[in-house]
Amino acid sequence: MTNNVSSIILDGMKAVGMNTLYCLPGVQNDDFFNTLYDRMDDFEVINTRHEQGAAYMAMGAAIATGKPQAYSVVPGPGMLNASGALVTAFGLSQPVLALHGQIRNNLIGKMTGQLHEVPDQLAILNQITKHSAGIYDNEQAVETTEAIFSELISGMPRPVGLEVPMDVWGAPVDGSELPLNITRSVPEVNLADIEAAAKLLGEAKNPLIVLGFGAQHVSAEVTQLAEMLQAPVNAWRTGRGVVDARHPLYVNWVSLHELWKTADVVVGIGTRLQSQQMGWGVDENLKIIQINIDEEELNRHGTTTVGVHADSADALPILLEKLTAYNHERENRAEELAALQAQSNEKLAYLEPQNGFLRAIREALPEDGIFVEDLTQTGFVGRMHFPVYHPRTYISSGYPGTLGWGYATALGVQHAMPDHKVVLVSGDGGFMYTVAEVSTAVKYNIPLVAIVFADGAYGNVKRIQQERYNNRTIASDLHNPDFVKLAESFGALGLRATNEAELKEKIEEGFAANRPTIIEVPVGEMPSPWPMIMQPKVRQ
Repeated sequence: MTNNVSSIILDGMKAVGMNTLYCLPGVQNDDFFNTLYDRMDDFEVINTRHEQGAAYMAMGAAIATGKPQAYSVVPGPGMLNASGALVTAFGLSQPVLALHGQIRNNLIGKMTGQLHEVPDQLAILNQITKHSAGIYDNEQAVETTEAIFSELISGMPRPVGLEVPMDVWGAPVDGSELPLNITRSVPEVNLADIEAAAKLLGEAKNPLIVLGFGAQHVSAEVTQLAEMLQAPVNAWRTGRGVVDARHPLYVNWVSLHELWKTADVVVGIGTRLQSQQMGWGVDENLKIIQINIDEEELNRHGTTTVGVHADSADALPILLEKLTAYNHERENRAEELAALQAQSNEKLAYLEPQNGFLRAIREALPEDGIFVEDLTQTGFVGRMHFPVYHPRTYISSGYPGTLGWGYATALGVQHAMPDHKVVLVSGDGGFMYTVAEVSTAVKYNIPLVAIVFADGAYGNVKRIQQERYNNRTIASDLHNPDFVKLAESFGALGLRATNEAELKEKIEEGFAANRPTIIEVPVGEMPSPWPMIMQPKVRQ
C-alpha cells in the first residue's frame, strides 16, 4: 500500500482520538486538503473565516473536552494570524496541534519573495509551543509524525507545531500500512515526595488547597482530600468547577485571601500559585506543596517546601492513601466557612450590575452548562464568585488575558460539546475581534449564546485613564454596530436585554431557539472589581 505524507499525518490525528479539523485552507496546503477529502468519514472539517478563528475553536474544543484538537492554516501571515490563539493555548496548557503549510522545500530560508514567506517560521513556532518540527521529505514522515504526536499527548499538555512544505504534502510514503508508534509518557511518581507531602498535610492545623487547570481531571480525589483535611479549597479562573461551589469547603477568592493570612500548609494542584505567592506573600511559617506535571513549575518562586513532579491523577490516589497514616481527627469547618463566605459576599455586593447579570446567567444556565468569559467587567467579577458546579464548565483565558478570544473559543467549546448549553460573556470591544465567526456559527448551526455588554468603550482601559490620569481618555472609545441587526444580518438570532430579568429571559429564549444567538446588553460604566481582585500582601 502506498500513502502520502498527508495521509500519515491524518493517521496520527486519528490515532490520538482527533476527529475534527478546524481550518482555513490555502494554496500551500492544497495537497493536504485533497487527501483529506478522501478521509471525510474519519474527520469533520470546520472552515472558519479567519485563521485566528480556526485556532481559537481548536483550543476551545480542547479545554472543554480535555482531548487533543487540531487546526490547519497556511504559512506566514496565516500562521501569524493564528499565533495569538497558540500563545493562549500554551499559557492554558492545552494540547493543540498547529498544522501549518510552508513554501516549497528548496526555497525555505532563501527569502526570494514567495507567497506567504517569512524568515524561519519554525523558529517562531518553537517559541509558542512545547515542541515544533517539520516534515521536509517523505522518508522522515513516519518518524516525525510519531514524534510530534507522542509529544502532544505526553507530559505537560501544551500545543505542538508541525510545518510541511507545499511540495511535500503529497509525496508518497511506502510501507505505511504498519500502525504508527505513538506513545504517551508521564513522569513517574516519587514516593518519597508523596510521603513528605502527606506528613506535612497530616500535621497541618490550617491547610489550604488551591487548584489550577491541572486539577480538572481529578475532581473526586481533590474533594476527598479537602474533606479528609477539612481544608478550604479555591480555584482562580482555570481551576473552577473541580470542586462544586456548593460544597461547604469551597471558598471564593476574597475568602481565600483572608484564609491565606493564617494558613500553615498550602497544597497547589496543577497551578502556578502565581497570584498568591507573588501577590499575597510567603513567609517561614507557610509551607508550600506543589503537585504539577511540569517540573519547571514546582519551585518557580523559590518557596516550595515539597514538589511532586507528577500528573495529579497519578499522585493524588497515592497521597490520599499515605495521608491516612499522618492525618488527625479534625473539626468540621462548614459553619466557620459559611460565615466567612457571607462576609466575603458582603464585600463583593457593591459590584452591580455585574452581580445581577451573573445571577441571571446562573439561573438560566443548566447545572452542567458552560460559562466562557472574555475580558469584560462581568467576566472579571465571575472569576471571584460565579457558582460553578462541574469540571470544565468555567472557561477563562487565564494569565495570557487574551482580549477578544471569547467568541471563537466559545464557538469551539459549543461545537465540541453539543449536548451542553454554552454562554459567552464579552464586551463590545472584545466581541468584535472574531465577529466574522458568527458566519461560521450560522453555517454549521452551532447554537452558542453570546452576551455582548456594550458600553461603547474599552471599559477597563477607559476607567484607568479616568482614575489615574485625571480623565485624560484617549483611544478607548468605540463606535459600535447595532448588535441585534448585526446578528440578524448573519442569520443568527439577535436579542436585546436591558436588565437582569430581561437577560435571563433572553438567554432562555436563545437556548430554546437552539441556534446561534447574540444578546446585546447596553450598559454604562460599572464599578471596578480590581480592588477585590488585586488583594494586598498579607505575608512577608
